[in-house]
Amino acid sequence: MSASATDTLGLLLERAEGERDAAARALHAAGQQAQAARAQHGELAGYRQDYQQRWTQSFGQATTMEIVGCYRSFGQRLDQAVDAQGNVAQYADQRQVRAREALREAEMRVAALRQLIARRRAEATKADQRREQRAADEFAARAHLRRVAHL
Repeated sequence: MSASATDTLGLLLERAEGERDAAARALHAAGQQAQAARAQHGELAGYRQDYQQRWTQSFGQATTMEIVGCYRSFGQRLDQAVDAQGNVAQYADQRQVRAREALREAEMRVAALRQLIARRRAEATKADQRREQRAADEFAARAHLRRVAHL
């Protein structure tokens, strides 16, 4: 394999490895974001459940319609917040899946380039061995002709 081809493939491999490393970092960040979004969704859902339980317990006591209205209004906003955070968590999970796929593709590119480089090196080694064998055969043939000519 020529030096320029080796250099070119080496640069391509270096770039592909850099892209793979960036994809791995992106996957890690997406995983952390997805985990944080799911945790916040869980906390909000837990708070909503606690709020509903507390209200159910205190609802047995005498209360005014104004308080009931406030409870319902806050409950609706809390439901909206839980739903919105659920959407955020779902989106973060989708980003994580896409980041995992991007990493897999980048790893495949790196592996393909490494395989190509190995194949090219093997071909170059075979070509060198054939050249050396031809040279050795020619040298032996000339030596034989010289010996025959001197007899």
